[in-house]
This record gives sequence, C-alpha cells and structure tokens, in this order.
Amino acid sequence: MNILSLIGRQFNLFDADIIAHSTALNDMVQQSRFLIIGGAGSIGQAVVREIFKRMPKVLHVVDISENNMVELVRDIRSTLGYINGDFQTFAIDYGSVEFLALLNSGYEYDYVLNLSALKHVRSEKDPFTLMRMIDVNITNVIRSIDLAKSMRAKKYFCVSTDKAANPVNMMGGSKRIMEMFLGRASLEIPISTARFANVAFSDGSLLYGFSQRILKRQPISAPNDVRRYFVTPQESGELCLMSCLLGQNRDIFFPKLNENLHLTTFSEIAIRYLSDIGFEAVECSTEEEARHRVLELIPQKKWPCYFFESDTTGEKDFEEFFTSSELLDMESFEGIGVIKNLATFDNGRLEHFIETLKLMRANKTWHKEEIVDLFNYMVPGFAHKETGKYLDQRM
Repeated sequence: MNILSLIGRQFNLFDADIIAHSTALNDMVQQSRFLIIGGAGSIGQAVVREIFKRMPKVLHVVDISENNMVELVRDIRSTLGYINGDFQTFAIDYGSVEFLALLNSGYEYDYVLNLSALKHVRSEKDPFTLMRMIDVNITNVIRSIDLAKSMRAKKYFCVSTDKAANPVNMMGGSKRIMEMFLGRASLEIPISTARFANVAFSDGSLLYGFSQRILKRQPISAPNDVRRYFVTPQESGELCLMSCLLGQNRDIFFPKLNENLHLTTFSEIAIRYLSDIGFEAVECSTEEEARHRVLELIPQKKWPCYFFESDTTGEKDFEEFFTSSELLDMESFEGIGVIKNLATFDNGRLEHFIETLKLMRANKTWHKEEIVDLFNYMVPGFAHKETGKYLDQRM
C-alpha cells in the first residue's frame, strides 16, 4: 500500500529539512537519553523509529498497551535491527506505582516526549469519556512536565493538533488549553510542540477503519464533504523529532501549506484505496443497502460504499494550523512553519480550570454542559458545534 498515492501526494513533506539538518539531528540523538510516554501509539511508534535509527544513548518507551508495545519491538527488530544504546520498553501505565518505581531506579533523561493523547472527536459524546480526555490531554501533561523538571531534562515535547487552532470541538479545545499550560511551564523548562494534520492510517482513524472493513468484508462508510490534510506516519515522527530537537522554547511546528499538502475528502481516499487493491467502489444510498449488497458485490471485485454529508458534533468545516493572531516563522525550514509564542498566559484562568476540575471530580459525577461552560471560559470565542449526533451513530 502506497500511503502517499492514497492521500494524493507524490513526495514526502519534510525530506529537504531532514537532509538539511541530518548531521545536527544525528549528533543530538547519539548524545542523548530519551523517555517516550505513550510510545506505542501510531505517532509514538513513528517517533521511536526516528530516534532509534539515529542510535541514541538511551531510549526508553512507556505505554499501557502491551500488544502495541510488542508490535513496536517486532517492527523495529525486523527493519532496523539493534543498536548499542540502551533500548527498553515498559508496558506500564504512566503515573502508576510501577512507573514511579522505574523513575526511582536511577534512570535520567535529557528529553521527555509525551505522545499520549485522546484524539477522537467522538470521545466528547459523554461526560465520562470527556473527563478522561481532559485528564490525558491536559492534566497528565502537567504532571509529566513536573516529572521532566524534577529530573532536570533539557527539553519537554508533547503533541498538539491542528484542531487547537480556532477549535470547534472539545478535543481541539482540550489541546488549546494544554497549550496554555505549556506557556506557563515554559518559564521553568524549555518546551516545544507540533500541530499537524490527520495521520493517515493511524490506529483508530477512519482510514485505518477502511483496512479493517476490507479485512472483515464489510461495507465502507465515509463523509464526502469533510476535507482534511493528511501526513504519513513517518512524517509525523519526523515533525515531532525536529520540533523536539530543533525547536526553540514555546515553538509550535506545523506542515507548510504548499503543492505537496492539500485537502482531500475521506470518500476520495476510500475510492483510491479500493482501486489500489483491485476493487471498484459502488455507492449505495443508505447504510442498510451497503450492508445488504456485500455478498453480491464483493465477488464481482466491487465494494459497497456509503458516502454521506457530515452532520456530527465537532466537525470543523476546514482545517487550519494557526490563527491570524499568531506570529509565524516561515523561513527557517523548507516544509515546516513555526509559530513563535511568547510566554503570555492568564495564571488566574489556569488555576480556575484546575480548581473547577477538582470540584467536579469531588462531586463524584458531572455533566457535559459543565465542562463545555468551563471550556468556553478558558477559550474565548470557543465555537463548540453541538448537533446531538456523534460518530458512534454512524456505520
């Protein structure tokens, strides 16, 4: 499967920058010790690969997903082999007793990269999953920054999202609030991050869902009016690595918009994907029709598809990486833009956020409306799009 052709591109976005900075990147990695939190997810695995192949002194990976961690090691051994440095993976939960024991075992790290995140817009459908999103995307970040400071790490890096620019959903809003906390913490430790587009075929993504539907001989369902930017898994790893090692304090790296990066719809990718594996997409008018025609169409090398106009909560009409009020550096890199942030933050607002969350949890239950109100307070102009419909109600 050629991911580039499926997302409508011919070239990697960051080849020129990787080549231009290869010596600096290699030297920094070879002299450094890395702790990767959430390293078994799609972006995490891509970052681990980029660091591993440059032969670090220490590369330790923590993730709660035992199965993904096993696959990460198998993948690296099968492609990159072995290094002289200390490469270890730990299938433990960040913040657990086991994780704290790991840190108390004498390990020290120069760079702490937090790649854990709840990334799905669908996770805002109920107040309980939404609270976990806040915990993973915001409060865990605060705790891991404190960890990095305590071990005197040189740098802290974590992932943001393009959806943090003028957010319309709670996931994007959570990452925007996270960026506010990063601004405050940057006074005590250098921090950089990255906003980037959808990672093509990442775990749990709609494109990954296409491959699962094909394996299970099920119809494909996708919106035909939602246009998104896509990067490959390798590009996600490269962008994170360059932001971590080359970014200055408070920098946010993002892919430049040029002829190599353009918007495409999920339905267009579905059609290209099916063609790539030798099937013709057949559009059906309803989910029921698509399910009903599986046995008829697949033996004919055709695949039933249901394409629809999106009406679910939190879907942004268009994607953007920065706002009109942010200061940009578009000259330092060939394929990367950089948002140059000042250390400006409202400390009272940040403390209000933390205290309000504590009160909600102390009450043992909470409502989504309370959290939306809190996000509205934290992000002026937050345009949350609530339609009452969620992706879990789609095929």
